[in-house]
Amino acid sequence: MNTGAAAPAIGAGRDPAAFVRANTMLESPRLLPELKLHVASEVVPLWEATQEELTAQGLPPPYWAFAWAGGQALARYILDTPESVLGRRVLDFATGSGMVALAARKAGAARVEASEIDPFACAAVTLNAEANALAVELLREDVLKRSLCPWQVILAGDICYETPMAERAIAWLRAAAGAGATVIIGDPGRNYLPASGLEKLATYTVPTTREMEDSELRETSVWRVLPNA
Repeated sequence: MNTGAAAPAIGAGRDPAAFVRANTMLESPRLLPELKLHVASEVVPLWEATQEELTAQGLPPPYWAFAWAGGQALARYILDTPESVLGRRVLDFATGSGMVALAARKAGAARVEASEIDPFACAAVTLNAEANALAVELLREDVLKRSLCPWQVILAGDICYETPMAERAIAWLRAAAGAGATVIIGDPGRNYLPASGLEKLATYTVPTTREMEDSELRETSVWRVLPNA
């Protein structure tokens, strides 16, 4: 249900928090009524903005502004199985809007850190955490450069959409699994999802739109990443 007012334009002075407020509505993703997120919808200009238009304004693609199917399924799984994160230190890798991080915190994780390098996504995470009255710590860094894994659980939603990102991230996640972390990802069958080394945990039918996906419903699975053999 909409709880905010639509903005007339995209700019917002390039201040990330102002940009998020001006170009989103506070809504609950259809699979996650327990959470509220600042998302782009049909009634705000960001929904229809092309990548070329955003690039011309010096703005990165707003991946954080949409509740992608992989993230929704993963967040739903965490809320449905709170024991998967209860009392644990959790990382939400490439958090985007913070949706999965918020689900982990709501499910009872002792500490939740959300990694992100896009300043607009970081602003969205902060605003979404405030909207849900949940505490999430931002890591404004590329955690793939870390060789040590201090987390007990690592979550990642919809990260297999392009080759460089998928290969680098999956290699790091497998190494983390080998070091003892429980690694869980959500993916609707993206092209670069690994064909092996995954254990399916659950499958959800995620409502979406044809503007974001190729159908209005996406069968989306949640997988445990296995360590390197």
